[in-house]
Amino acid sequence: MPKADINKAGWEQSEFPILCETCLGDNAFVRMSKQEFGRSCGTCARPFTVFRWNPGTGMRFKTTVICQTCAKIKNVCQTCLLDLEYGLPTQVRDTALGVESEAPTSEINREYYAQNMESKLDGAKSLLDVNKSSSAGKEMLKQLARTDPYYKRNKPHLCSFYAKGECNRGDACPYRHEMPVQNELSKQNIQDRYHGRNDPVAKKILATHAANMGLQPPEDQSITSLFLSSLPATSTEESIRTRVLKSLPAVQPSQLKSVVYVAKSRCAFVNWKDRATAELAAQAWANGLEIDGETVGVRWGRSKGASGSKAGKPPAASSSSIPVS
Repeated sequence: MPKADINKAGWEQSEFPILCETCLGDNAFVRMSKQEFGRSCGTCARPFTVFRWNPGTGMRFKTTVICQTCAKIKNVCQTCLLDLEYGLPTQVRDTALGVESEAPTSEINREYYAQNMESKLDGAKSLLDVNKSSSAGKEMLKQLARTDPYYKRNKPHLCSFYAKGECNRGDACPYRHEMPVQNELSKQNIQDRYHGRNDPVAKKILATHAANMGLQPPEDQSITSLFLSSLPATSTEESIRTRVLKSLPAVQPSQLKSVVYVAKSRCAFVNWKDRATAELAAQAWANGLEIDGETVGVRWGRSKGASGSKAGKPPAASSSSIPVS
């Protein structure tokens, strides 16, 4: 912390950035420029030491966009904001592990929060504790993790003049001559990616994984129930409700409509108030939900108008279709 100027108290100074292997590049002799207090952090708005470098031949120059304190709090890269261990967006990691984001998003509290958390950090140690998470969540991350560097992410940006048909630099242009594609993935910002909210990349990864695990959302939009099977003998309606809400910290308790537990069959229906919350729960439980130390099966319920149960399928998703024990 700089001592000469009291106005700079709380500003961050560092000697080397916290980067993932992809952003650092494949060049073992990379050269970096360093500028103390070069810009404000993209999340907490505190000035920090900015690093800039070229990760390899034909790649664009990269720079750090958040301070090291914010990077350590979330265990992410200072440049791409992806998790350092799994190479995934924070929304994917936090959804799988059931981790709640405690960092404030308002401009009033975020700088105060960052300064308080900085005093709790121990060197390069991250505050993220993965050991307390469920085995199903860890297994999900192992399946989704990107183990090898993805250097294509370092390619130059698209040439805006080429998109307008006005670029006359030809092969000498340092930018890519490709037409931009407008979709949800092109609408990203630092705040949403860091805090793990409304991240289009994370939504695509979670939806694809859930579909691959047999939890493709049904076409009937009225279905907002999930069916839990093979529950532990010690389970109760209250214990199921508590575990369901604890595994989804991003979901408000008021979004849970009801939990219908059938002790005789050791199964339960988890009924949500809207379809979006039900899909979020299905994505988080793609590898199962851990209740009382056991991983239970998760499937979508069936519509109220569906005919009698078929072999191998759960009964109707309506709580009125089965007795409450």
